[in-house]
Amino acid sequence: MKTVYFIRHAKSSWEDMSLRDSERPLNKRGFRDAPFMSKLFKAKETLPDIIFSSPAVRAYTTARFFAEELGWEEKEIQTDPDLYLGNEDYIIQKINMLDDSVNTVCFFGHNPTTTNLANIFHDDYVANVPTCAIVKVQGEIDSWQHFNPKAIKFVEIHYPKQYFT
Repeated sequence: MKTVYFIRHAKSSWEDMSLRDSERPLNKRGFRDAPFMSKLFKAKETLPDIIFSSPAVRAYTTARFFAEELGWEEKEIQTDPDLYLGNEDYIIQKINMLDDSVNTVCFFGHNPTTTNLANIFHDDYVANVPTCAIVKVQGEIDSWQHFNPKAIKFVEIHYPKQYFT
């Protein structure tokens, strides 16, 4: 069994328009949602063997909240610059190259890629994966080389507005 979690960064701030897009931090809601969702993740899910994150501040900060909740050190988060602008084909290719000793992996990234990935594996159309959402896909495969839409299926999605009104 192989499991992948695609996690969209928490809500980011547009307050300082002088910042480059990759430098935008989380906003107040992002700082509320990321710790909450990381606790939910730890309580509900299988713990990851690897955490990959876009180096963009908002994605990396979200990944740090999850890593801390899981007892990981920040230095264990593997940043990948191609996750910032990379598309779903790049991520699937990266997954296909994972060592088969790895069973569970998390990717912290951005839209539209996260929504596109959800749609690749979901039977129904997903209009938008909200900020700080956790998309779980899974399949009965022994090798990551077999990670594809025929072998892997959308299992569930959790996002902050399911829990906050």
